[in-house]
Amino acid sequence: MISKETIDQIFQTARVEEVIGDFVQLKKSGSNYKGLSPFTQEKSPSFMVSPAKQIWKDFSSGKGGSVVSFIMEHEQFTYPEALRWLAKRYNIEIEEDFERTDEQIAEAKVRENQYTITEFANKWFQQQLLDSEEGRTIGYAYFKERGLNKKSIETFNLGYSPKQWDAFTAHALEKGYSYEALNEVGLTVGSKDKPVDRFRERVMFPIQSFSGRTLGFGARILGNNKKTAKYLNSPENQIYHKSKILYGIFQAKQAILKEDECYLVEGYTDVISMHQSGVENVVASSGTALTAEQIRLVKRLTDNLTLVFDSDPAGIRASFRGIDLILEQELNVRVVVLPKGEDPDSFARKHKDSELKDYFKENSTDFIRFKVGVLKEDAGTDPVKNSEMIQSVINSIALIPNLIQRELYIREASSILNMREELLFNQLAIKLSEQEKDSKRKKLLPKESPLQVSTPEKESAVNPFVVLEDELLKLMIRYGNEEIMIPYPEDQTKFYKSTVSEEIIWQLENDEVHFTIPHYQDMFLEIKRGLENKEYRMGEFFVRHENKELSQLASGFIFEKYKLSSWEKQGIIVPTGKDNLGKRTLEVIYNYKRLLLDSIIKNTSKQLKEDITEKERQKLIKKVMRLTALKQYLDGLLNRSV
Repeated sequence: MISKETIDQIFQTARVEEVIGDFVQLKKSGSNYKGLSPFTQEKSPSFMVSPAKQIWKDFSSGKGGSVVSFIMEHEQFTYPEALRWLAKRYNIEIEEDFERTDEQIAEAKVRENQYTITEFANKWFQQQLLDSEEGRTIGYAYFKERGLNKKSIETFNLGYSPKQWDAFTAHALEKGYSYEALNEVGLTVGSKDKPVDRFRERVMFPIQSFSGRTLGFGARILGNNKKTAKYLNSPENQIYHKSKILYGIFQAKQAILKEDECYLVEGYTDVISMHQSGVENVVASSGTALTAEQIRLVKRLTDNLTLVFDSDPAGIRASFRGIDLILEQELNVRVVVLPKGEDPDSFARKHKDSELKDYFKENSTDFIRFKVGVLKEDAGTDPVKNSEMIQSVINSIALIPNLIQRELYIREASSILNMREELLFNQLAIKLSEQEKDSKRKKLLPKESPLQVSTPEKESAVNPFVVLEDELLKLMIRYGNEEIMIPYPEDQTKFYKSTVSEEIIWQLENDEVHFTIPHYQDMFLEIKRGLENKEYRMGEFFVRHENKELSQLASGFIFEKYKLSSWEKQGIIVPTGKDNLGKRTLEVIYNYKRLLLDSIIKNTSKQLKEDITEKERQKLIKKVMRLTALKQYLDGLLNRSV
């Protein structure tokens, strides 16, 4: 874990305007900077950067936060990855905050050494391709023959390994790298006395991580030597695990984010040719069977994955397992089958950007139609095979965690298969029951607190809970440590001293109230934990937070100016400014409690209309009367504070 001292140094050193300026063209706007959003296709700039506050806010997408959260959002890094990226940019040495064992230290050194070697090799192979006579004559000519232009060659860092038996190894040894280290990453094979380049006489495809680090290589032989494998990959080591990598993810991630869709193909040249043809949101599994880890890489960027296949029947049938894995990871999966005799590489080279995109759009189909279409060819009129086909479709649908999606797919399957919905739903229920029995993980439902109200998780512009929860958090983020005087409820002439955060937390905790928006509740609990440790967690704490949602929320609270809320039109008073802070705090608390009570009263009144016993009815009536009395009491407190 990166030490707190290192994290503090990164935040103190990294300038938000400098870092964002590497990705966005910024122009001075008063004391701030303004630019076009890198996350949307806006035409008028609404992306703001504040050097004074060291925060940014994108008003077109709602995103915002610190310099770290920008790198997390833009590059889709985790919190530690973003910190390490910034540390590297500003030449900050990273310290770990725990006592590592000798074994852990040695392992970290090996990993870092392997990164250094693969990056060194990557640059050398590129240099051989572009600058050596052999590389230009053989390697570069091969890529040009495959239709790749110089920009694509440079974008994907393509290279060449010469014919000489030990050209790379000799160069690496001369530069101080050991035989053992070169052998560990699979660049050098053979004995120490007679080392040989693993990838000699091949064109090189460096395989990069999500963040752009070189992990290993894929290499294609040139010529017709049938005794040698056409493609050769780096062996598994501490940094290269082929089941966890997607080729082209580093080059594709921005396009995937923008298009909100990812295309999955099989090979290196498939990716490069499609990218060159204008479809940049494409990655490859590089010949390996699709894994859950690879799917999760895509899910960091989008929920929409389209598989692109050639017309090979064996390959298409083999895709079913991959489709099921994708469904389990809650992605929307579609399939495109290319014309006979075409693969993504050849098809992309023959078609322009718009033609390629149009074909994918017109010929993509959801997984049910695809699966039924393929299996129906085999089943024909055989009732047993048709039964197996139907069960196979149901098995796939059962893997989808989302209940609504499952129902929609069952309805679609019913239409395609010409089967009754009831029958398919029954079979689905049986399959789900089997899955439940097989599952060892049991989900526990959280206990509902007395004043917890069920509301939509999405922060809707018409949800009054959101605006008041928003105001409560703003008060704590902006003025949490400010002292306020609070009147005793039973005697408004007497006061006690509190702070904004202490009063809000005490009032809500005392009534066991939970925020209805999950990340609002997360922020509330963080502030509470801080107070328990005698610490006021306010703006800067949350702007630096590793949770992107909390960082974004805090930056929005800090960036926006105080303004009268349109909620006043709906009868909800949302005071602004620092004046009368104690009064303002109480008004927001009381309005929030009143809203909660109102919601519970309405829900309870609905229950009275149901078919219930007289005893239950009397119990509910007493509950409504008690809650109404509480609501009237709050109205009295609100009238006194106005």
